Amino acid sequence: MKLRAAGLSHVGMKRTHNEDALCLLSEYSLYIVADGMGGHSSGEVASRMAVETISNFFKMTTRDEESTWPFKEEKNLRYDENRLVAGIKWSNRRIYEAASREPKYKGMGTTIVTAFFTQGGAYLGHVGDSRGYRIRDGRIEQITEDHSLLNDYIKANKLTPEEIENFPHKNVIVRALGMKELVQVDVNRLDPRPGDYYLLCSDGLSGMITDETILEVVSSTKDVKTACKIMVDKANEAGGTDNVTLSLIELLED
Repeated sequence: MKLRAAGLSHVGMKRTHNEDALCLLSEYSLYIVADGMGGHSSGEVASRMAVETISNFFKMTTRDEESTWPFKEEKNLRYDENRLVAGIKWSNRRIYEAASREPKYKGMGTTIVTAFFTQGGAYLGHVGDSRGYRIRDGRIEQITEDHSLLNDYIKANKLTPEEIENFPHKNVIVRALGMKELVQVDVNRLDPRPGDYYLLCSDGLSGMITDETILEVVSSTKDVKTACKIMVDKANEAGGTDNVTLSLIELLED
């Protein structure tokens, strides 16, 4: 599979500090978006720690397949899935330990969404409400499920559109890296095809522009770098109330 990828992170229009983190590790076909929380310094620390830990784990396991992993492989997952999950779990452990050890980092955490492309397919792993989308054949599909209080209410109570719009706790996350010593990682197996686009983004993008707007931008823009810039601009034009971070990956013909 040949990939073309771009990414962009912007502080937004209301914040003075960017707590998001972005990693495009194209040599390993690994792409990461993290949205930190816990205050100016600690949110930035958590998101940066997440992308650095996962990146370093992939570099280590690529060089030495016999290296010892920090977590045992899960029997129901394939090797590459286990590799992705182990990297995310390791980042969770590091963030949790830092938050437990250092008073200034107490309560810090981060969401994470990652895409990992291999010869046999692709995997999307996530924790929190940063999202992964697929754009294929003129349609957009949200692949990830938000780990948020709002989404829990939607599943349990079938809220009306008006109730969803006025829900008072939209920003409450029920699962994130650093909240607990152990974390459950959701992994989606993908069947990538030439012509597909995969979008990873923080809620600073998905909370400001609609899925339809994302689809329109990606479908009408030939260059992934330009598409990232247009989407960030549209999020900021809509208010830019949060940091905006995204990565857009295009699958090309061999």
